[in-house]
Amino acid sequence: MAENFTAACLQVNASNDMAANIAAASDLTRRAVKAGADFVLMPENVAMMEWGRANVTAKALPEDTHTALAAFRALAKELNIWLHAGSLAVSLPSGKVANRTYVLTPQGKIAARYDKIHMFDVDLGNGERYTESSTFAAGNEAVAVDLPWGKLGLTICYDLRFPHLYRHLGQAGADFLTVPAAFTKVTGEAHWHVLLRARAIETGCFVFAPAQTGTHAGDRKTFGHALIINPWGEVLADAGTEPGFVTAQINVAEVAKARGKIPALSLDAAYSRI
Repeated sequence: MAENFTAACLQVNASNDMAANIAAASDLTRRAVKAGADFVLMPENVAMMEWGRANVTAKALPEDTHTALAAFRALAKELNIWLHAGSLAVSLPSGKVANRTYVLTPQGKIAARYDKIHMFDVDLGNGERYTESSTFAAGNEAVAVDLPWGKLGLTICYDLRFPHLYRHLGQAGADFLTVPAAFTKVTGEAHWHVLLRARAIETGCFVFAPAQTGTHAGDRKTFGHALIINPWGEVLADAGTEPGFVTAQINVAEVAKARGKIPALSLDAAYSRI
């Protein structure tokens, strides 16, 4: 198993125009590969940032005919890379939509799928209110996938606030964690960096967090700051607030080194009932 590779996290300002979003993400991916990336990760809703249940449902597509999935599978094959396709709105027979991430092989095959488990149903108190559960069907399975460099645990955006999921993935052997996101500007300013660093520290994993940035349909504002964080909680790369990408050299041996210093994953205390 290879010990070192270069990871790239994309940062995009997706609109509700799928063709334009696919083109923008594909261009950034090609640029990241030219910059030396072996593994490229896209953000949540990379192919569509739409607003409102009716609009999202109307533009979601079944997996087997999904325009963005087909384009990204072809892109992975063209560039001969492992590609994490952010998340896509995939229509389901129930009438709801899955917020689904895909990991694609250099042959363009689907190595893993993950449906976002935790729905973003919140009222931020500033006029911003989100009820993802009215549109999306929550996933119910934690997923990790083997890469040439180690095991990758899959999560999406709001999952970040549920540390038990990350502990489970770490104990299942994950060396890396993904958090593709469209974090709101308000919550991002308050919590994005500290939560991502905490998930890395708690698990001893590298964390890859590609992100949406800027203003989108419905005047939704996202925080940006795509991050790559090492197992000690140090930020290796921060994309700021403009569309683009960041890269970092990943030394997989740092996972064992961090866990050797603080073997928190190996301990599960028995708590008495309060």
